[in-house]
Amino acid sequence: MPRLIIAVSIPQVGEETAYDLAEHFGTLKKLEKAEFEELKAINGVGDIVAHSIVEWFSDKHNRELIKRLQKVLTIQRVAKPTKSLGPMTGKTVVLTGTLSTLSRDEAKTLIRKAGGDVSSSVSKETDFVVAGENPGEKYDAAQKFGVRILTEKEFLKMAR
Repeated sequence: MPRLIIAVSIPQVGEETAYDLAEHFGTLKKLEKAEFEELKAINGVGDIVAHSIVEWFSDKHNRELIKRLQKVLTIQRVAKPTKSLGPMTGKTVVLTGTLSTLSRDEAKTLIRKAGGDVSSSVSKETDFVVAGENPGEKYDAAQKFGVRILTEKEFLKMAR
């Protein structure tokens, strides 16, 4: 479900918000009927994002697109992670470089299952950067901000 939310390109809705929406609503039908205040109450969804979602689903063409896609796709629910129990609970993690044993999606799933949140950019609020081969600018930003950098092996040990 989150991948479909991302694929239909609702303005202001990125990957993490798509996962949050999928976890909260469970089905596209519930998301489609969501009201502004309910959306705004979701952690990470503010006025602008909530307005964008409501506006997107109010468009007849977008609703028809969803109906057509539902006829040809099998949409899986996202299992709600037990964030209160994971070793990365409340931590923000950024991935950079190429991991040797995991795809990017697999690594993100591990982070979420461990209770963490995935971010696409490094800031002072980032808790960890997982660095694979050829890490690039995110690695440099982590060093600049003093963010702890984990190797893939350290990350796997922590996440599992």
